[in-house]
Amino acid sequence: QHYFTVLFGHEGQKPLELRCEDEVDGDEWVEAIHQASYSDILIEREVLMQKYIHLVQIVETEKVAANQLRHQLEDQDTEIERLKSEIVALNKTKEKMRPYQGNQDDEDPDIKKIKKVQSFMRGWLCRRKWKTIVQDYICSPHAESMRKRNQIVFNMVEAESEYVHQLYVLVNCFLRPLRMAASSKKPPISHDDVSSIFLNSETIMFLHEIFHQGLKARIANWPTLILADLFDILLPMLNIYQEFVRNHQYSLQVLANCKQNRDFDKLLKQYEANPACEGRMLETFLTYPMFQIPRYIITLHELLAHTPHEHVERKSLEFAKSKLEELSRVMHDEVSDTENIRKNLAIERTIVEGCDILLDTSQTFIRQGSLIQVPSVERGKLSKVRLGSLSLKKEGERQCFLFTKHFLICTRSSGGKLHLLKTGGVLSLIECTLVEETEAS
Repeated sequence: QHYFTVLFGHEGQKPLELRCEDEVDGDEWVEAIHQASYSDILIEREVLMQKYIHLVQIVETEKVAANQLRHQLEDQDTEIERLKSEIVALNKTKEKMRPYQGNQDDEDPDIKKIKKVQSFMRGWLCRRKWKTIVQDYICSPHAESMRKRNQIVFNMVEAESEYVHQLYVLVNCFLRPLRMAASSKKPPISHDDVSSIFLNSETIMFLHEIFHQGLKARIANWPTLILADLFDILLPMLNIYQEFVRNHQYSLQVLANCKQNRDFDKLLKQYEANPACEGRMLETFLTYPMFQIPRYIITLHELLAHTPHEHVERKSLEFAKSKLEELSRVMHDEVSDTENIRKNLAIERTIVEGCDILLDTSQTFIRQGSLIQVPSVERGKLSKVRLGSLSLKKEGERQCFLFTKHFLICTRSSGGKLHLLKTGGVLSLIECTLVEETEAS
């Protein structure tokens, strides 16, 4: 038998012994409770504090080095000014020493011919040198980098054009027809459901139509490509993406519920049969905006990789990339938090008595499953286990839920409903200590 014991940190509580059907499941439970341990969080906090102190020391050292470099630069500026003054003085001396030049009209005709031939030769040499310089630049890494940068911009315009077309299909083949259907005499869907499914879709389409027109205008001025100010226009409007992403999972749930209506499902299949959809379903079009911000981040990474550090747009492109990455992290965290809250509420609704601790937004679900509760053995006699009203003299099956802060133990009634144990059904993991006995006995 594969079992483990949970010992409580204060007196008056007897240990809780739980058994699993196989060794792998038991190891997974033990490892999961290990990862939820409060002591591990304290250790991690101490490690992070040490890293913070080390980084502060590095910053102080860098400040001292920066001051030293600043003083060296000031000394170099002084030396440069001194050398400039010396060059000016030497040029003046050279002008005074230049010999007197006579009138060129008195030159010999042969000398004039020689000078004319020399002039032609110098022109030919200059043109040949310039051709060599141009050919060398065409084959240089800088020119290759600029060609790749231009290709990235051209691909970006094509991708933006395709994305605008996808939004156009979403709005004109689904959103607007469903709005009309919701206003019909026998509506297959309500206006509230249409708004929930297509939140901000039309606004996103208008925004990217403007962005796409701006890109095409910049391409018309090629080879001069200035893109950073376009992203400056786009960045303040990206909060509508946050609302769309936050609502995405809910919109798919509403759409799934609406499909239970036969009239709506039939109408939706007619819309999806439109040749403009190219066989794609509505869920596919609703998913496209979810990947647009990461696509912009990748494009900006590629652009910066082929943009020189002294380029006029580099700082603006780096700022746009940092803002998009920050927005992407926020949207990812919001989606994770929303999914976690829905999971906790779903578990809370399955428990007949309810459970207030699951209403804590910082409570993260880890796993659930059935465990066998074994009777505690004390001095060779079976003792009452302090879990519920049952005095266990034999094994009992329990439905268990593990969260980051608590461990829930439920019993399932004959009707299939879950009930928390009256005593010990909610265990705080902060007050628990996990002891793993490895002896064969």
